[in-house]
Amino acid sequence: MKEELYFGVRLEFDKDKLDQTVFDAISEGRPGYVCSVESNNLTCAWRDPLFREVLNGALVNNCDGSVLAKIFSRLHKRHLESYIGADIFIKYIKMCRFRQFFLGNTREVLAGLKANLTGMDPKIQDMRFETLPFATVDGFDYQEIADMINADAPDIIWVSLGAPKQEIFMSRLQPYLKRGVMFGFGAIFNFNAGVGEVKRAPGWMLKLRLEWLYRAFEQPKKNIPRYWRFIVSLPSMIRKERTYVKSLNA
Repeated sequence: MKEELYFGVRLEFDKDKLDQTVFDAISEGRPGYVCSVESNNLTCAWRDPLFREVLNGALVNNCDGSVLAKIFSRLHKRHLESYIGADIFIKYIKMCRFRQFFLGNTREVLAGLKANLTGMDPKIQDMRFETLPFATVDGFDYQEIADMINADAPDIIWVSLGAPKQEIFMSRLQPYLKRGVMFGFGAIFNFNAGVGEVKRAPGWMLKLRLEWLYRAFEQPKKNIPRYWRFIVSLPSMIRKERTYVKSLNA
């Protein structure tokens, strides 16, 4: 059976299946990466075939957006639910079963993150929190970074570089890793650090599925242009998706 794509990207909407895919890779010692696909990197993938290959080269991808899930539900004519990256992060932390490595962002954010996560799992106190040098995706020394990670032998590597940089970074780092599943979840470090200006939306906005609106007002210079690019691209994306869905059902 042909694998179903969503705007040309592999997405897993079955939460249990996504988790099991990750757990199997960890137990088998296979390196891989997971992309949290939201409107920004979905638009990037739509416009850039090479970046689309990066997303489709992932072990598995989650749909990080309730609005996206609704769009896909209508186009594919079945109920689909998002699996939010921030929820996956906290869920896996609270399992208290994995050796984890936290990579990227700033020293201030990493310090706050470590303090807060240690309250959920005391073993995190002894886990690695490492910044990365400021560089383009072509400028990183992937062998050196992998050597640092391989020496620690984590089950999970959380990567915070911002999309689409972190997705490309993970795809390039993977060949150097001996084991470990990478998650490119960007601002989730900031959400859970308790420092800085970037925070997750309040509970009532999460319940109303308005986190995207909160993010727009929180960082307008960064997020409004991203949302606008998605909105401008959406009509052509939908037209092509409808044709694609018809071909699947033919």
